[in-house]
Amino acid sequence: MDYLILVINPGSTSTKVAIFINDKLIQEHVLKHDADALKTFPTVTHQKDFRKQIILDFLQEHRYTPENIDVFVGRGGMLKPLKNSGTYLVTKQMVEDLSTGRYGYHASNLGAMIAYELAEPLNRPAYIVNPVVIDEMDDIARVSGIAGIERVSIFHALNHKAIAKRHAKVIGREYEDLTMIVAHLGGGISVGLHDHGRVIDVNNALGGTGPFSPERAGTVPSYPLVDLCYSGKYTIGDIKKLLAGQGGLVSYLGTSNGLEIKKRIEGGDEEAKFYLEAMAYQVTKEIGSLYFVAGGKVDAILLTGGLAYNPMFVDWIKARVNPIFPVTVYPGEDEMRALAEGTLRVLTKQEKLQVYR
Repeated sequence: MDYLILVINPGSTSTKVAIFINDKLIQEHVLKHDADALKTFPTVTHQKDFRKQIILDFLQEHRYTPENIDVFVGRGGMLKPLKNSGTYLVTKQMVEDLSTGRYGYHASNLGAMIAYELAEPLNRPAYIVNPVVIDEMDDIARVSGIAGIERVSIFHALNHKAIAKRHAKVIGREYEDLTMIVAHLGGGISVGLHDHGRVIDVNNALGGTGPFSPERAGTVPSYPLVDLCYSGKYTIGDIKKLLAGQGGLVSYLGTSNGLEIKKRIEGGDEEAKFYLEAMAYQVTKEIGSLYFVAGGKVDAILLTGGLAYNPMFVDWIKARVNPIFPVTVYPGEDEMRALAEGTLRVLTKQEKLQVYR
């Protein structure tokens, strides 16, 4: 049976929308939004109708209506920690948690909200696939060093799982039979240990720990951070922006634009080269820590995400990791296909549908 799937993926300054017939892409559109225009909305939730209209216009442009769609799938957002990975049915409770920002506001919250709003009047299903809050961590990996504060799992679960499963298929194995380290290298960086189908340890890629990234600070020295917080120069909002949004390469170089940084390096900018290499160095450290947590019994080390297109950055990581274990690179993050494929696995009963409660 063929399924017509509408995929909705809202980002901080863009809305991506696509139509698939099963796993075949039919139409895709990426609309960039003016950041200043989005600031006129009090919260992300207030952008819902604006983004929904964009999707309806996309459908009309390609001579579809919501009635033509069999199933709607949105990018998962900030929800409570989910112990099971996979594809989740969007429920009223999920929409309420996302719309009220109960667990945090993020543009990805809008994916499930819009999918549900389009699907519910038609009595069609709405799904999300592997949202960022998938939490399969072992208890020992949660220990932070301060009682009452736990390490939490917030990472690029959608791309992590999709790439890990793709690699398993390439080598003729099952994802659930392998131990792999996956490093998603994008605006945020997450490095996770996939152990027989579960991500048992991963850095918090959103204002948390791990390598610094183009926009995020990652792990920073504790005492200087405390001094900064109590210096009187910053509000709590300012500090959070320094950790996520204005940290990493933005803090050091004033930009997170990979093409701009590449041009600066090619033009002889040694400072840009130094900090880009420092980011690769920290990614290597994170990979190394997980390699030894796994006792060196690793079947694959995978690099993915937008930065994996940068040969200089990848080569810096390979130079340190390859002598111990070969690295395989899957550049980019085909989130739209990952969302469609996750939906299809449920529709074809390859996986059990998860329900958010």
